[in-house]
Amino acid sequence: MTSVRINVEHLARVEGHGDIRLVMEDGQVTCCEMAVVEPARLFESMVRGRSFEEVPYIASRVCGICSASHVVTDLRAIEHAFGVTVTDRTRALRELLVYGSYLQNHATHLFVFAAPDFLGHKSVFPLADSNPELLQKALGLKALGNELCTLVGGRSIHPITAVVGGFTHEMDATEYRRMADAMDEARAFALEAVDLFRDFDTVDVRTEGDLLAMVSPGAYPVCTSDTARFVRSGDEFSAQDVEEAIEEYPVGHSGAFLARARKTGRPYMTAALARVNASWDALCKDARYAAAKAGLRPPELNPFANNIAQAVELVDVLDRCAALCLRLADGDFEGTSEPVPFTVRAGRGVGFTEAPRGALFHLLELDGEGRVQRASIMTPTAQNIANLEADMRQLAETMAAAGYDADLIRLEIEKLVRAYDPCLSCSVH
Repeated sequence: MTSVRINVEHLARVEGHGDIRLVMEDGQVTCCEMAVVEPARLFESMVRGRSFEEVPYIASRVCGICSASHVVTDLRAIEHAFGVTVTDRTRALRELLVYGSYLQNHATHLFVFAAPDFLGHKSVFPLADSNPELLQKALGLKALGNELCTLVGGRSIHPITAVVGGFTHEMDATEYRRMADAMDEARAFALEAVDLFRDFDTVDVRTEGDLLAMVSPGAYPVCTSDTARFVRSGDEFSAQDVEEAIEEYPVGHSGAFLARARKTGRPYMTAALARVNASWDALCKDARYAAAKAGLRPPELNPFANNIAQAVELVDVLDRCAALCLRLADGDFEGTSEPVPFTVRAGRGVGFTEAPRGALFHLLELDGEGRVQRASIMTPTAQNIANLEADMRQLAETMAAAGYDADLIRLEIEKLVRAYDPCLSCSVH
């Protein structure tokens, strides 16, 4: 009997701290753990007793890259609790804010964290020497996301202009048109990014878990729907019923809860790959063409394809944001973005958005004065870990059966974890 032990302490090029532990006996995995070693961050306890007005700004500190998503998710939860309906213009601005974080996250993940894996580098620094133009264009996309978040949210991270019922500030028509032009100029590089990641070789594996994404008829939604769908089972649920649809549970080797669908008991992946599988037909024309050219069509179940899905979303975001900016400049949305009037009342609400890394849920229970009695945050990475462990196990056994040695198996497992784009410090709560 042959025994293989793979231990990765402090996995590199991911956000946060995590270890990999894998043991194989005679080609069969007997232990497979993605150990999140971050301490509990206690955001749910931190907001208890606080006024609803403070909660979005506290919650945004869960993540720097995804801070816009946390703000919008909390606002949606509060508005569900208070019975607030916002204008179409406010919804459009919130989309821009969330999309800004997509540009920030996807450009960083693809070119700083993931690309070195496929170009034979241990970090992004050799890439900066060997192909400085590629890296500069990637950083330019991230800078464009920073600028969009600043113009819409008041600053590049932890936005301050988005409030319950609307926005406290909005840019003028000239700025909208300038940003539309900038989005159009960046599209060519985003299309190149799809081609680049399409050509990288990956191990042929198919996740056995499900995929979860926000859905809406004829749309590619990120913050305008309340419906989530498990892509493979076809089961749908309202975000307001998330605790009945998804079970979180603790494990001894991780500081993060793991998640599974209550109905099927299956783990699942929520990420760009899940969104593309769920709403491929609703991608913008350029993005859909790029996806088809890259061979990314549903059902795509190889988790490594999440890299390609993120690149496709860069194209989609640029097209979508350019169109939104022009419509906002032309006043082509009903209502203003000024906060609508509302009445503070006791209630319960769940906010739901598609953060860059996947489905994000915030549950809030408020008393009659609008103070938090209970809060729960379910981040994409926490939801992904159980499925990631299952995919790691399958990948290791597939490679062992093909005769790969321990060093190559270790490398591919690290690449798989990075393909999930985990935010490990966001996963503990």
